[in-house]
Amino acid sequence: MRSVQPAELTACDREPIHILGTLQPHGFLLALEGPELRVVQASANLPDLPGRPADRAHGRPLREVVPELGEATIRQALATQPGRDGATYLGTLVLETGTGLRAYDLAAHRSGALTVLEFEESAGEAAAGGLDTLYPRLRAFIEALHGASSVADLCGLLAADIRQLTGFDRALVYRFDRDWHGTVVAEDGNGVLPSYLDLRFPASDIPAQARELYRRNRLRIIPDAAYEPVPIVPARTPSTGEPLDLSQSVLRSVSPVHVEYMRNMGTSASMSISILVEGALWGLISCHNKGPRRVPLQTRNACDILTQTFALQLAAKERGALAEQRLALGAIQARLLAYMAEEENFVEGFLKHPEDVLALTDAGGAAIVTGQRCHLMGRTPSERQVRGVYEWLSSEHAGAAVHATEALSEEYPAAKTIADTASGLLAISISEKYASYVLWFRPEVVQTVRWGGDPKKAATKDPAGGPDRLHPRKSFETWKETVQGRSLPWSVPEIDTAKDLRAAVLGIVLRRAEELASLTEELQRSNKELEAFSYSVSHDLRAPFRHIVGYAELLRSREGEKFSERGRRYVDTIIEAAFSAGTLVDNLLTFSQMGRNALNRIPCDMNQLVEDVRRKMIRDIPLERAIRWQVGALGRAQADPVMMRLVIENLLSNAVKYTRGQAEAVIEVGREADRDGEAVFYVRDNGVGFDMAYVNKLFGVFQRLHRVEEFEGTGIGLANVRRIVERHGGQVRAEGTLGQGATFHFTLPIR
Repeated sequence: MRSVQPAELTACDREPIHILGTLQPHGFLLALEGPELRVVQASANLPDLPGRPADRAHGRPLREVVPELGEATIRQALATQPGRDGATYLGTLVLETGTGLRAYDLAAHRSGALTVLEFEESAGEAAAGGLDTLYPRLRAFIEALHGASSVADLCGLLAADIRQLTGFDRALVYRFDRDWHGTVVAEDGNGVLPSYLDLRFPASDIPAQARELYRRNRLRIIPDAAYEPVPIVPARTPSTGEPLDLSQSVLRSVSPVHVEYMRNMGTSASMSISILVEGALWGLISCHNKGPRRVPLQTRNACDILTQTFALQLAAKERGALAEQRLALGAIQARLLAYMAEEENFVEGFLKHPEDVLALTDAGGAAIVTGQRCHLMGRTPSERQVRGVYEWLSSEHAGAAVHATEALSEEYPAAKTIADTASGLLAISISEKYASYVLWFRPEVVQTVRWGGDPKKAATKDPAGGPDRLHPRKSFETWKETVQGRSLPWSVPEIDTAKDLRAAVLGIVLRRAEELASLTEELQRSNKELEAFSYSVSHDLRAPFRHIVGYAELLRSREGEKFSERGRRYVDTIIEAAFSAGTLVDNLLTFSQMGRNALNRIPCDMNQLVEDVRRKMIRDIPLERAIRWQVGALGRAQADPVMMRLVIENLLSNAVKYTRGQAEAVIEVGREADRDGEAVFYVRDNGVGFDMAYVNKLFGVFQRLHRVEEFEGTGIGLANVRRIVERHGGQVRAEGTLGQGATFHFTLPIR
């Protein structure tokens, strides 16, 4: 029995199992180089052939070492399948050795620039695995596969037929999940070995490099785990200095870790066949026997055909199931897109049909989150908690179109407190420029997983200072684990449908943006024309009105004594009307300039602006008026100081004007709590107020709610206020009650 030294049992995931440099002893190997197929390496058990001793084989062409084998056969076999994974079987060859005639099953494969020939001793029971015996079983299996209604039924059929063909004590169908843990989904046995059905085995049992070998080399057999390894001589290829790559080898030796694993499992022989679905490793058929067992080549080939046929049927069933799910989800997506197209804002299409939003990904809850808004649907965490997920996504996965996880708390630890509603997260970004997401949530599904033994491998320190030694588990008794913090996984069609929805949403937004851009271009052109016209008219009217006022005043001062009282009153009326018209033109000119002047945003001290405007106004307020000013802490805002001064001047002058009738005027300027990224300011007075029925007229050009005989003005001031605030990205609104005063609110973006 082979001795396994502790130093050999290093970390499984680092072990170079494809270049161990040894073979199993039930055959021998030749490595050939160059066009003449010269022997450069051979296994140490190369037999002596008549007149051709093994120790003289190195350096000689194949035709001299094994003349019984035609070179043309090898060249043709390798040429017809370039780049093919796995070995090519060339048939059976009988050689006369020192111990008599022996039959070998011959296989060839490429290993870099080398050609590798492997001579596997034919099993004594080969006749029992002849085509006449195998064909009826293959036909019956294929017919049964077509009648299987589910993947579980397919796997059960495969396990039973493989065990019947090979005669092993136990045959398992082992399926990998997305984390490469494996679960036994089907089993057939004779009771000699314990059942592993439904048990899970950790990914570390079959590390990454072993899975890659399973993918490239579909069939692997270990007739006797207690074999003595046969070294390859020399250990490195002379021309390259590299060890021989045995990835495609039939006889490749076994990792010492795997030998110990088999011994702990109570098995002496094993065989595995890879299940590849569309080129990817789906799972394995793993066969075990309590004692040593050889399986004939023809039987192994039959098992390989069975497995490939099974994989085709499996792929068809899985594709069919996925196609059905895609169709169902596609119908839901089509409805949602129709709803979105009907709305001015596509978000409304979501909010009005939450049942379809949730059904699209089979989620328990959903949210649409932007920097300013958070809309919740179904069973979700609180808005504050959803905001936390949003901030994490924006920070850790910025730029990612889609993010899906069934274990959110493993990536975002704060999600442990929301596991009951959001253990799973599927998120799509719905803006190329801003952090905006549609989030779907799935609740926690607590599961009890039955492992085939404790999945944690023990490691011990190497006294010599080498890498830690990993021990295969010694017990395969069922080991139960309660898994929390995980939801049901998101399926591929669900994730793909979410991606498609994202593309459609971006398409809708882009199309509307293009329409808006076209409309904006037209509006900009019209606005420029109107502004130019307004500026021209205002500029050209100023001079005539100044002339009217100037000459009317000259007429009054120089010729006024000749006028009657009525004549002087007429002249005064002309002067007053012309002066008012001039003021109106000046205000109109200012209004037209507001749309052309560039914004110079800087951090403005709003209290300082208010105080400067207030001091300037006080100089023009009659001394007999009593005004109580109440100015709160206004802080700073990003604004153009010149334009913002005009806003404050208009609002404060209106407050002073419309409180003239009060014994004590109260004018309050304050800042409310910020909301949705905006600073909210207000100016409140206790003046005459206004009827809210006419509030929409307040901010229009030349719109007045009071007679000019009562309160002077041109009706442009508040229009200027609105235009300036909206150019800053804010909004303005007013509230009032007749006889009780008015409040004007305006907002400015904080950033």
